[in-house]
Amino acid sequence: MLRQLALATLLLTAPVAEADALKNTEIKAVVDDALESFMTPGMAVGIVKDGKVVHLAGYGIKDMNSREAVTPDTLFRIASTTKAFTSAALAILVDEGKITWDDKVIDHLPDFRMMDPWVTREFTIRDLLTHRSGLGAGAGDLMLWPEPSGFSRDEILHNLRHLKPVSSFRSDYAYDNLLYIVAGEIVPAVTGQSWEEFVQTRILNPLQMGCYSGDAPMEALGDVATPHSWLDGKQVTVPRNAITGKATVSAAAGGMVCNVRGMATWMLTQLEGGVSPNGTRIFSEARRDEMWKSETLLGVGSLDRDWNNTHFRTYALAWRKADVLGYEVISHTGTLSGMQAYLSLVPELDLGIILLNNGSHYGARTAVMQAILHGYLGGEKRDWVKTYADWLAAREAAKAQKDERREGSGQMFLSLEVYAGTYKDTWFGKAEVALKGTELRFASEKSAKLTGKLEPYEQNTFIIRWDDKLVGEDAFVRFETDISGKVTGMTMHHMTSDFDFSFDIQDLNFIRAE
Repeated sequence: MLRQLALATLLLTAPVAEADALKNTEIKAVVDDALESFMTPGMAVGIVKDGKVVHLAGYGIKDMNSREAVTPDTLFRIASTTKAFTSAALAILVDEGKITWDDKVIDHLPDFRMMDPWVTREFTIRDLLTHRSGLGAGAGDLMLWPEPSGFSRDEILHNLRHLKPVSSFRSDYAYDNLLYIVAGEIVPAVTGQSWEEFVQTRILNPLQMGCYSGDAPMEALGDVATPHSWLDGKQVTVPRNAITGKATVSAAAGGMVCNVRGMATWMLTQLEGGVSPNGTRIFSEARRDEMWKSETLLGVGSLDRDWNNTHFRTYALAWRKADVLGYEVISHTGTLSGMQAYLSLVPELDLGIILLNNGSHYGARTAVMQAILHGYLGGEKRDWVKTYADWLAAREAAKAQKDERREGSGQMFLSLEVYAGTYKDTWFGKAEVALKGTELRFASEKSAKLTGKLEPYEQNTFIIRWDDKLVGEDAFVRFETDISGKVTGMTMHHMTSDFDFSFDIQDLNFIRAE
C-alpha cells in the first residue's frame, strides 16, 4: 500500500484513465527543465509498460536553425545502444546453430589477431561483447571517430594486433568499441550478408521499426534531428555526426539511426523474450536470457549507492545490469558528439524507457531517466535536474583545481623546421608535421578531422590546437630525440584528467619515417 501511494504521488502509475495527462505533464516538466539546464535542443521519450506503449513524445527542437519540433518519429543516431542489435544478430545465428557464443573468433575471422598469440587463440565471440579483452578503455577508437573515418573494417581488424593490453585477458572491464566492429564482421563471415543487411532484414524490417542499420533512402530522412554541442558559450551544430543516410564504418558499435517509436517496439520485443508486438519471433527467449546474463563485473560508485541504492553492476552481452531500488535494471547508454541515447528495462515491472536527444551534455538524459525510473520504482521524489546539475558543478570545480598547470615558456630546444617531417604509428598510420609559414601544422593521413596548429610550449613539447574544436580537447605533443639531438618520434598527452576515452591520443607512438 505504501509503495502504491508513493508511486501515485509521483504521478507515474495512477490508473490509466486519470494518470496519462498527469504523467505526461510531469515528464514534460522534467524534460523541459533538463533541456534548458543542460544546453540540449531536443529530446524524444518513449515508455512501454505491461506490453503496451504508454508514452511517446518529442520535446524541444530538432535543429537550432529550422526550429522544427522533435516528434516521436524524429530520427536520431542511437550510438552505443546499437550494440544490443549486434548481440541480437549473433543470437539469431546461435538460434540457427551457425555459431555458439564460445566459438573462437579466429575460426570465423582468420585475420583476427591480438598482440598476445595465446589471447588470439582463446578469444571467443562472447569475449567480443563483454569488454574484458585486456585493452584499455576506448583503445583504437581514433580509427572510428571523429568521423569520417578513413579506416576500413578490414584495416581495423588487422590493426588490433598493434594495440597494447593494459591488463591481463578477462581480468578487468574496459569499454571497447573496436571489438564490436569485429563482432559485426562475424555476420558476413557466417552468412555472406553484411552486418547492415542482416540487421535490417532480420530485425528492423520484421519489427517494422522504421530504423536503419546502414544506408537509408532519402525519402525516409524528412524528420531528422541535427547533432548539437556548445562551443565558446554558443550552441553549434556538429556536421560530422549528422544523419546523412549513409552507413558508417562504426555501424555495429554505434552507427544505427532510429526514433523512439521504433525503439519502443524494440523494448517490447526484449521484454517479451524476443517476440515482437505483431507476434514475430526474432530470437528465442533462451537467447534473450543469455544476452541479459552477467559476464563482467563493474564497480559500484558512491553516486550509484547514494541515488539508486545499488549493490551490484555488471556487463552482459551488450547490456549493463544493476539493482536500482531493489529492482534489476537492464540498460545501456549511447554517446556521440551531438547525439545521446539512454535505454532502461525493468523486467519485473514489464517496463521500458528510451530517451534520445540531440545535445552533447549527458546531464539531460541522466536527469530525465532518473526522474522517470524512480517514479515507477517508488524512489525518493526530488528535483533530479537540480540534483545532477549540483553534482556536476562540484565535480567540475574539483577537476579545475586538479588540472591547474603552469604556463610554458614557449622556448624550444630546436628550430621549428627540425620537427617537420612524416611520422608513422603502427595502428593509426601516417601523420605529417609541416612548416607552413611561421607555424607547424599537424595532419593525419587517415583521419580527416585531426588537423591542427602546433603551438610552442616548452623544450620539445607543443600544444596542438585542433582546427575543429569539437573533435576533442587540445593536447600536448612531445617530440622525442636520440642522443645526437635528432628528432625520432612524437607522442601525444591529454592536458586534463577527465578526457573522452574514445579520443585515445595517449596510445599513439609516432616514429619519424623520414
